[in-house]
Amino acid sequence: MQAIGIIPARYNSTRFPGKPLHPIQGVSMIERVYRRAKQANLVSHMVVATDDERIFQHVRQFGGEVFMSSENHQSGTDRCSEVLDIAEKEFGITFDIVVNIQGDEPLIDANNINVLVDGFSNSKIEIATLKRRIFDKNELFSKNVVKVITDIHNKAIYFSRYPLPFIANTLEDEWLIQHDFYKHIGIYAYRTEILRKITNLATSNLENCEKLEQLRWIENGFSIYAFVTNSDVYSVDVIDDVKKIERLLNNIVQ
Repeated sequence: MQAIGIIPARYNSTRFPGKPLHPIQGVSMIERVYRRAKQANLVSHMVVATDDERIFQHVRQFGGEVFMSSENHQSGTDRCSEVLDIAEKEFGITFDIVVNIQGDEPLIDANNINVLVDGFSNSKIEIATLKRRIFDKNELFSKNVVKVITDIHNKAIYFSRYPLPFIANTLEDEWLIQHDFYKHIGIYAYRTEILRKITNLATSNLENCEKLEQLRWIENGFSIYAFVTNSDVYSVDVIDDVKKIERLLNNIVQ
């Protein structure tokens, strides 16, 4: 299988404008993401998808592959679909798998990318993502942490900001004792034909309720498989998060 990794990178983030170019211990966020993601040996090509000339030129300067895309995309999924077509023409390759990699996770674990790509050896899988077990009550009940419940085959049943399932007749302090809850790790891989189909879907009711794009795919009958990982994600949503990443980097060095 031929797999491509695509890292969407917008300049005009509402909460953190210019985020991809922001330095983290002297290296831009997008360069850190790119170099770590490129260590995934099951992906033949790694590219950045941007709508901004400054990001485009920066990626070129550090030796990365980058393509320009439209400014009008509503999601990273849509941007990946456009850049997939551009990349196939540029490289002369028909890709089987696309991995959509978050551009604001400078500590991304390349092995997680390999796990997703390797999962497509199962012909039933259309879309793949990751989940990590939750051990902390605050994380379980945080609306900012998306939870996923799956069937016995790891096929996603539902994603929610609420801790599902509800544990009846049990104090909330004991929920983690009674059941294994999982955090959704927001990286996706798709078969290319599936990616092209889901980008043409209209916004769905459940998606509007939870503000989670993946519910649109489930509502329209597409299957999402969530593989278990022990790696967490550390995303940069606001500028104060940069300090957290730098502290983690210091601990890695030590």
